[in-house]
Amino acid sequence: METLKRFAFIAVFSIICSGLIAQSQSAQQAAFAKSYESEQAGKYILAINDLKPVYKSDGYFVNIRMGWLYYLVKQYSESIKYYNIAISLKPYAIEARFGCIKPLSALESWENVKAQYFQILKIDPQNTLANYWLGVIYYNRKNYTTAEKLFEKVVNLYPLDYDSIVMLAWTKLNLGKSPDARILFYQALVIRPNDSSALSGLKQLK
Repeated sequence: METLKRFAFIAVFSIICSGLIAQSQSAQQAAFAKSYESEQAGKYILAINDLKPVYKSDGYFVNIRMGWLYYLVKQYSESIKYYNIAISLKPYAIEARFGCIKPLSALESWENVKAQYFQILKIDPQNTLANYWLGVIYYNRKNYTTAEKLFEKVVNLYPLDYDSIVMLAWTKLNLGKSPDARILFYQALVIRPNDSSALSGLKQLK
C-alpha cells in the first residue's frame, strides 16, 4: 500500500512538473515571437523588453539574442556581456563568438577581436570566415607573412573565392612575390572581370 502511495505521488509530481515546463516553454516561445516582430519593425528596445520576462542567466538562446539586440541599439558593452554569458554556457559553439566580434569591432577592441578569432580557429581550424578576417587584421598591420598563411588556407579551401584571392594577391605583392601576385590578380579578373583592385595591382607589377 505504501508503495502504491509513493508511486501515485511520483506520478502526480511528474505531471505537475511537465505542466510547468510546458507553460515555461510556451511563454518563452511567445516572448521570442514578440521580440522578432519588434525587431522587424525596427523597435529594438521593445524587442529587448519583450524578452526580459523570460530571461534566464543559464539560457543560451536568450543570452545570444540579447547580445544581438543590444548590438543593434549600439550598447556594445551590454552586448558583449550577454555574448560572453552565451560563450560561457556553450564554449565550443562558435556562433556566440562570431556575434561577440561585432560589438568588439564597433569598439575597435582589436586584440579582443583577435582573441575570439583564435578561439574559433582552435575549435574549427578550417573556418574560412575566421581565417579570412584574421588575415585582414594582420594585413592591415603589415604583418604580411602571417596574413599570407591565413589567406592561403582560405584560397586552398575555396579557389573561386574572389575576396580571398585578391587579398592574397596584394599580400604576395607586398612580400615581393610578384609572379605569384600576377597569377592571383589574373585569377581575380576571371572571377570578377574589370575588377578595379586587381587591375590596380597589375599596374603596380608593370
